[in-house]
Amino acid sequence: MLKGRPVTASTAMTCAVVVLAAGCSSGGGKGGGPGGGDGPAGTVAISPANGAREVAPDQPVTVKAEKGGRLTAVTVADARGREAEGRLAGDGLSWRTTWGLRPATTYTVTARGTAGGKPLTSSSTFTTLAPARKLESGMAPLEGERVGVGMPIQLLLTRPVTTRQGKAAVERALEVRMSKPVEGAWHWISDKELDFRPRDYWPVGQKVQVVAHLAGVRAGEGLWGVKDRVLNFTVGPRHVTTIDAGSYRATVTDGGRTVRTMKVSLGKPGDDSYTGVMIAQEKRAAMVMDSATTGNPGEYRTPTKWNVRMTYSGTFIHSAPWSAGSQGNANVSHGCVNASPSDAKWFYDFTNRGDIIEVKGTTRKLRFGNGPTPWAKSWEDWVKGSALGKPVQGVTLG
Repeated sequence: MLKGRPVTASTAMTCAVVVLAAGCSSGGGKGGGPGGGDGPAGTVAISPANGAREVAPDQPVTVKAEKGGRLTAVTVADARGREAEGRLAGDGLSWRTTWGLRPATTYTVTARGTAGGKPLTSSSTFTTLAPARKLESGMAPLEGERVGVGMPIQLLLTRPVTTRQGKAAVERALEVRMSKPVEGAWHWISDKELDFRPRDYWPVGQKVQVVAHLAGVRAGEGLWGVKDRVLNFTVGPRHVTTIDAGSYRATVTDGGRTVRTMKVSLGKPGDDSYTGVMIAQEKRAAMVMDSATTGNPGEYRTPTKWNVRMTYSGTFIHSAPWSAGSQGNANVSHGCVNASPSDAKWFYDFTNRGDIIEVKGTTRKLRFGNGPTPWAKSWEDWVKGSALGKPVQGVTLG
């Protein structure tokens, strides 16, 4: 348990026991209860208690039917009508929220059921605490994007989550729903970034929905998630490009079939290209390659076309008409992969973000974290980066 859990009205008085009203009557009367006697037929216990304030958002809302009552439906909704997810037990005797609640929000609990064959209702209201610090998020890929088979899911956080307990709480709040469920795992790239990859490349045609139930997640001392987030994307064809520095060739495949072989030129000695499995990170039809961005101002400043980024540090596959004579027989670039204008344009049009690009045969190894690089680690090492320390099975997308 993290320090500083607030003492609330709901922890001082665990729940409110409410008599379920049947129609306009409270029921009861001698012999009216299911076991006889003067007690009312059916009661319900709701926690947090009615009127409770400063309730911890990760405290579950529970509703329990007692004295012969049965629950049929429960809603927990804020003033805007946004409902918290929950689950009704199969026997109808209890209900419980599935995920956390929004901080600084007033909720109304409405329980419906039956007792003695009569309809029953009960309600209760409480307010969650205002967080000292708010945790918000962004996600990649883009909503609705079609990506390559190597694209990771990236959860980007506005504040660092520094404890293992906080990181585990964040991971437990994440669902990856898939049309073809496969095994995958989360990995903390930094205290502010958490990525997901499947064990192997995504299946072609996979539909993926990521649901980050971050509202109500206690991620640190006074740090609470304030908003859920949903992302949908699809996986396109299996595009894999292999670039061999020794043969000065790039072989492009689609579903295992070679669709193009391109003559290329990689980084010259001292400016070697990276060896490793990368992904296409972004595409730019035109840009200026400036050596100042790599710490060598004045060495070059060159306009380029049909650029496909491979690393954060500035490695691209791009058109390079000035090195046409070296493409296919020598490595002369400053670290990028040079191709002819026609090949570069074709590759730019062919490529989706997340397509696999593997470079072989150079002396410079790709550094993990130089861009989204989930395939730079073995599966075993990737799983070790999870705060929960284990893979997860994708949930079937309904």
